[in-house]
Amino acid sequence: MPSTEEILGIILGGGVGKRLYPLTKQRSKPAVPIAGKYRLIDVPLSNCINSGILRIAVLTQFNSVSLHRHINQTYNFDRFHQGWVQILAAEQTPRSSDWYQGTADAVRKQLFEIKATRAAYVLILAGDHLYGWNTKK
Repeated sequence: MPSTEEILGIILGGGVGKRLYPLTKQRSKPAVPIAGKYRLIDVPLSNCINSGILRIAVLTQFNSVSLHRHINQTYNFDRFHQGWVQILAAEQTPRSSDWYQGTADAVRKQLFEIKATRAAYVLILAGDHLYGWNTKK
């Protein structure tokens, strides 16, 4: 079993979100509010943090300003934790003028940043999934 210190969490920041329109008119799917002050992105972020995975990168591209604001205002670790939540935004470079062409392409285009963390394992999660379970059997 790997140590959680060896794991990098990658959370995919979502695409256009046509099925959730008009909620996604001005924000990405992971930035859609749920239960008051929370956002959909808080589900995979809190799952990582509560599992001890404290190095997390969020890949964003579409309508991402409110998502960036929420992450920056919410996820700041104290001096006693070595973790971080970092935004890896889509970017155009001299080598590539294309934006992300899908989720696998987003990870591929951020491989340099992912490898720079020296993580032994990478956990890739969607940023717009909401989970539920039935405790009655």
